[in-house]
Amino acid sequence: MRRREFIAFSAAAAVMWPIKASAQQTVIPVVGMLNGQSADGYSHLAEAIRQGLKDEGFIDGQNAKIEYRWAAGRDEQLPSMAVDLVNRHASVLLTGGSLWATISAKAATATIPIVFTTASDPVKLGLVASLNRPGGNVTGVSFLATQLVAKRLELAAQLVPNDVIIGFMGRRREPRYAADRKFIESAAAAVGRKITFVDVADERELESAFATAKREHLGVLIPMNDPFFNSHRGAIIALAARHSLPTIYESREPVVDGGFMSYGTSIRGAYRQAGVYAGRILKGEKPSDLPVIQSTRFEIVINLKTAKTLGLTVPRNLLVAADEVIE
Repeated sequence: MRRREFIAFSAAAAVMWPIKASAQQTVIPVVGMLNGQSADGYSHLAEAIRQGLKDEGFIDGQNAKIEYRWAAGRDEQLPSMAVDLVNRHASVLLTGGSLWATISAKAATATIPIVFTTASDPVKLGLVASLNRPGGNVTGVSFLATQLVAKRLELAAQLVPNDVIIGFMGRRREPRYAADRKFIESAAAAVGRKITFVDVADERELESAFATAKREHLGVLIPMNDPFFNSHRGAIIALAARHSLPTIYESREPVVDGGFMSYGTSIRGAYRQAGVYAGRILKGEKPSDLPVIQSTRFEIVINLKTAKTLGLTVPRNLLVAADEVIE
């Protein structure tokens, strides 16, 4: 080979080498996060998922990539978003913020692992065969919040006299609304309390719903188990303060942000555990071998500063029972 030809060959080889080497690099797995709510409202839970993945050695942007799809309350967009994540060859799908997110993901794929977070019974919903042996490609974390509504009702009953009506706020479009309402009505009948339901369709109806609650002289308002209310907690906290209406939430975060009281499990912890499960699946474990996790730790959080603003005296027994009191 002549010298000039050798130099040209060497230069071409130098250009081709990085391309060939790059092609041999390990493909970074894609984690698809499908959520029925907004990025702003669920940013703290997205961070919990990232922390769970990190616990298993996967860091977003380094050795894993998270693809986010936020429906922002528009559940009708979830099926196409799920298909899009499947077409992007996601290694695992994380669903939350709406039951429709998990339903849409399950309809889109029978092979890609799905890890859900839900406040409902995943067995009754048909998401898994059983809690211990999920079967198929679906598993996740359940905090079974429906049963906790009865406890929030008990707490509300300690705050206002027997003749004062306790209100519940829900959305009829939520898949479990009818079952939750029936459960709440049974729980109220068992303790002999009058209740009423103030329903909303979307965030545009929140203000009128609070006005209705005030007009009907509700003593306490309890948002039902719907991710929508967690996503719009800022607006709900502000409206509760404006109408001087004590509100009992399902998680700690609204109380820290200025809400009155909460009773429930740690939703942040549930999302972190979902991230851990996703990491274990990326390492090779099968969702069918990962039992559905049920949250077992529940806590009462009270914001005394908000109580004073509302002119509400919190019974001493509640203060003693509280896991956290914010002053």
